[in-house]
Amino acid sequence: MPRLPGDPRRAAARPRVGVSGAPWRRFVRGVLGTGGLAGLLVLGFVAAMDPYGLRAGPGRAPGPIMDLNQRFMYPQVVRGGAYDAAVFGTSTARLLDPEALDRAFGARFANLAMNAATPWEQAQLARLFLEAAPARAVLFGLDATWCEAEAETRRLTFRAFPPWLYEARAPWTGLLRQWNLQSVQIAGRVLLHRLGRMRARIRGDGYEVFTPPEASYDAARAAAHIHAGATDTVPAALSEAERAALATPALAWLDALLGLTPRDALRLIAFMPVHVAAQPQPGTRGAEREAVCKARVAAIARRRGATLVDFKIASQVTRADANYWDALHYRLPVAARVVEALRAAESDGRDDPDGFYRVLAHPRAAGH
Repeated sequence: MPRLPGDPRRAAARPRVGVSGAPWRRFVRGVLGTGGLAGLLVLGFVAAMDPYGLRAGPGRAPGPIMDLNQRFMYPQVVRGGAYDAAVFGTSTARLLDPEALDRAFGARFANLAMNAATPWEQAQLARLFLEAAPARAVLFGLDATWCEAEAETRRLTFRAFPPWLYEARAPWTGLLRQWNLQSVQIAGRVLLHRLGRMRARIRGDGYEVFTPPEASYDAARAAAHIHAGATDTVPAALSEAERAALATPALAWLDALLGLTPRDALRLIAFMPVHVAAQPQPGTRGAEREAVCKARVAAIARRRGATLVDFKIASQVTRADANYWDALHYRLPVAARVVEALRAAESDGRDDPDGFYRVLAHPRAAGH
């Protein structure tokens, strides 16, 4: 009997074309399983190295500081609990040596100032420090950013800031957030440090001489950097109403932080000694704004029992190009002088006879 074109027997006799999907599925499962295992091994390696010190705490020292972004490194210094005093600020406060501050004030200081940190970033770190344990002393080094009207909207910079490191400790969530290439790199550096193959990037108390070696100082080059910026010279007197209307939102954060300090803690605030080239010219709008800001900080300091020292004035130190690398960053001898000046100002509450600083507020003057 002839087979018709649609005869099912003819179709059954036709050879099957292609291959089974089973080998492909096994291959995909193998790749996924291998990748998953590798990911877990990497996560386990990061957890073991603990590059950001999530497990740091009293009795468990933080790991070495192996990343240059202090925003990731300094929370573990706080959680380690080895320091009962701290410096907060930007690079203009980073050269204040904690060991010199220890001798001056009888506390255990960490320098937690961060490069180009906004007031909001500084406030997050200060809050973490103040809520971790009772503090014996705090030092806030203030720059022009604390006086800016835009401080609320300019909370961050181009540098990464990890808010999860500034929250109440939750190791398991923090561990998952470390599952990235940067964390693996820092964990690798921690391993090399433990093997004696790499030095810590920054001293354990946060201090680092980030400026070039003093022996390499070039006066002509420094002067060129100091005077490279444009200076506002346009006169702009403000009315009382305009002065009252100036917004300084960051100062509310400073007030709140001082309110978190224990009653018997030492509270120091300092406008840092930038070169006169970086200071607003008298009679300009910038100078008017800064005067308002300093007055408001002084009022906060008096209310909170803090000592406020103003180094941001025209003085023999801030006029001398030879004291600076650029308009913002002074040299090591000036840093040592700042520490001694802070000790003297806190002790007697009087302006410097040589004009290096003015004391704008002092606890004894405020009746504390």
